[in-house]
Formats: sequence, C-alpha cells, structure tokens
Amino acid sequence: MHFHGNIQYVLRLIRWQNLLMVILTMILMRYAIVEPLISKIGTILLKGSGEELPMALQLPWYDFLILVMAAISITAGGYIINDYFDIRTDLINRGEVIVGTKIPRRKAMLWHSILNIIGVAAGFYVSARAGYFWFGTIFILITGLLYFYSASYKRQFLIGNLMVAVLTALVPVLAVLFEWAALYRYYSINAIFLPELKFLFYWVGGFALFAFLTTFIREIIKDTEDFEGDAAYGRNTLPVVIGIPASKTVSVVMIVLTIASLYLVWYFFINDKITFIYLSVTVIIPLIYVIYRLLTSKEKKEIHVISGIMKLVMLAGILYAVVVKAIITWNLL
Repeated sequence: MHFHGNIQYVLRLIRWQNLLMVILTMILMRYAIVEPLISKIGTILLKGSGEELPMALQLPWYDFLILVMAAISITAGGYIINDYFDIRTDLINRGEVIVGTKIPRRKAMLWHSILNIIGVAAGFYVSARAGYFWFGTIFILITGLLYFYSASYKRQFLIGNLMVAVLTALVPVLAVLFEWAALYRYYSINAIFLPELKFLFYWVGGFALFAFLTTFIREIIKDTEDFEGDAAYGRNTLPVVIGIPASKTVSVVMIVLTIASLYLVWYFFINDKITFIYLSVTVIIPLIYVIYRLLTSKEKKEIHVISGIMKLVMLAGILYAVVVKAIITWNLL
C-alpha cells in the first residue's frame, strides 16, 4: 500500500498529464506532419532505378523513442525542482505540497538529478545518431534553464512566463529538428538532388507559435490564481506587479492576438474550409469563452477552471496535426 501511495505522489509530482501532452505533440509532429509532407516529395536515389521515389522518414523509430524519452525526462525533472523551490508559496496557494511531506526533499532532489542525467544522456545519444553530436548541448541548456527558472527567474517580472512558453514551443521543434538532420544526412549523400526541406519548419513553426502564445496566456492566468502566495513571498509576477484586473486585461489582449494570428495564418497560408471549421469550433470559440470567463471571474476557483479550459485549447491545437494529415493524405485542399 505504501509503495502504491508513493507512486501516486511521484506521478502527481511529475505532472503525468502534461508529460502525455509532450509525448502526443512529438508523435503527431513526426507522423502527422513531417511524414505525410515529405511523402509528397519525389527524389531520385543514386543507386535506384532512376525513377522518382517519395521521401521517407530517416530517423529510426527507436531513436525517435529515445528523443521522446529525453524530452519527458527533462520535463519531469523540471517539475520536481519547481515544486522543490515552491514549497512555501504552494502551501498558501494550494493548501498542500508533495515535496517535504509525501516525498522527502532529499529524495525529490535525487529524482531530479536522475531524470536530468537520463534526459541529457538520451539527448546526446540521439544527437550522435542524427549526425549532429553538438545538438546534445540543447538538452544541457534546457535542464539548466529549468533549474534557474525554479530557483530565480520565476520570481522575476515576466521572465519566468516567457521561459516556460519558449520551452513549450521547443517541444514540436525538437521532433522536426532531429528528423530534418537525419533526412538531410541521408538524402545529401544518396540522392541525385536534395529537395528543399525548409517548409517542414514553417509547418512545425506554426504549432510552436501556437504553443508559445497559449502557454504564455495560461502562465499569466495561473499567476493570477496564485496571487496570494506569490504576493506573500514577494514574487514579482505580473499580477503582483500590475494587479489582478490589469493582468486579466493582458491575458485578454494576448488571446485576441492569438485569435487574430490564427486566422491570418489560415488566410495567407492554408485557406481551406476544413481548417477554418476545425480551428473556429475547437480553438477560437473556447478562447472567446475564456475571455468572457476572465472578465466576469471573481473567485480563485473560477480562475482555476479557466486555466483548465486553456489546457483543452492547447490540446485541440496539437490535435490539428491529425486534420493536417487527413488533408495531405486525401488531397482535401
């Protein structure tokens, strides 16, 4: 029973639902965006029959699996160190903490170290396999940023929010970066000509931008929810510095910008009915509802609900990759 209880607390500590989002994002970027897009490009192999063949994924699935493992290990380690440094404020904001009560502080730090070592080692391994060993430094950089975020950046005005948003936006980029490296390495040697692959980054860049904006908005909303604890311990979060009403206004402006940018990207780059309907129903309407809830909310509980709706919006944004796969596969544009 004791062991089962421990596992339950460890899973809560590493935010297992968020880790599932990381896994889902990376799998969808690889198999629903990159794979269908490159399969539409023909290239002639040097040792082939001379006919054009569709391009195929070049990073083996087991290496991709290790890349995903690197991402979730480092993310989980980041959550642990975050809770380690947040014990006092979380007691005010949440009324309970896991580190220091359910899981000893030393054990939490040990888990943090183990997860980071696994993440960085896995990152260097995949980097070497993709032919760019120095890519491994990205993983060291991320672990360092997550540590300093929890230890100090979090208490600084907007820096913490921006950092979390940038690191979230990195998740889809990682999935395409390593595949791009493997594709480049294989086709630059084995094909008569190397097709242009920059467009992969445009597609994934769209998802990364969406992840950045929605995460940034959600971070401000969460800071609004955590106002009491942050104010008590002198943290310079946006709501503490400019007040809750002004923070809500910032969130609303950011949401309006997100809606505008989604429609602009749709209009100029995609312009199809399916995308328009999908984004309007699953992303835009919930975001408009978030604006309404933000402007009418009075209680901390209401802010918590809004934060939850933002998570669903982020999930809907990631799942748009499935729609893209369908559009590309069945030529629905």
